[in-house]
Amino acid sequence: MYLVVFRAGIKQLDAEYAATAARMRQLALTEFGCLEFHALTEGSEEIALSYWPDLDAVARWRAHPEHLQAQQRGRREWYHWYRVEITRIERSYRVDAQTARPNSR
Repeated sequence: MYLVVFRAGIKQLDAEYAATAARMRQLALTEFGCLEFHALTEGSEEIALSYWPDLDAVARWRAHPEHLQAQQRGRREWYHWYRVEITRIERSYRVDAQTARPNSR
């Protein structure tokens, strides 16, 4: 499994941004195999974490025409800067609060 970390300095977020972000999230999850997607904004920074089964899925997502348009618009209108990091997850586990036992992936 791979994790894509998107970090950005926000210039201005508007209604068009919200609609575009929702569409990109929907496409990633329903058409490109994204397993999970989480995004948060704090102050003037945004971070999005997306989990992918393999690098091929990430590459197909990155090259999708709607995503390319969103990237261009982001550079032009919504962000001062952005950074993308891709890493492979070697181990993952979750502790269930009720049982206090880890569930490994």
